[in-house]
Amino acid sequence: MELSSKEHFKAYVGIDWADKKHDICLQPADSNSREFTNILHTAEAIDEWAKKLHKRFKGPIAVAVELSKGPIVYALQKYDFIVVFPIDPTKLARYRVAFKPSRAKDDPTDAEFALDLMCRYPDKFKPLRQQGSEVRKLMYLVEQRRKFVDDKRRFSNRLINTLKQYYPQILDWFAHRDTLLFCNFIIR
Repeated sequence: MELSSKEHFKAYVGIDWADKKHDICLQPADSNSREFTNILHTAEAIDEWAKKLHKRFKGPIAVAVELSKGPIVYALQKYDFIVVFPIDPTKLARYRVAFKPSRAKDDPTDAEFALDLMCRYPDKFKPLRQQGSEVRKLMYLVEQRRKFVDDKRRFSNRLINTLKQYYPQILDWFAHRDTLLFCNFIIR
């Protein structure tokens, strides 16, 4: 099952995204069998899943997802071995109705339908343009910055909670509790 004459993919993936978890349907290129799984919607879970895919298939992987932008798309675009194929939600809904007249929707089936559409009608779906290595590096740095900001907030909140118990007056004296002046005052 080849999507284009230019690229030969080692595996094909359909993802039905959600804000808490993503349902996934995976089909190796040399097989007609499909595997179903899901992953949490966290940067760590997506990263772990993508690295396992790369280790298993060692080549380009086509991923069909019902978006052209959004958290899952941005998370997947940082990998140079993943080629994202956005599937129009209206086309996916019509495809679902063709096979499920009851219009019943479930996430694993939608992941499989996205995969099916991408594989059966490759000329109808264009891959998202892959970001350059500089942009991927910038995305990585932004992700690291976000982690540092979260760490700073977490440590600041822990300090404030401790001060509320032992020295609550200081919280009234300082409005900005993440400054060097505040830290120096506490140390003294």
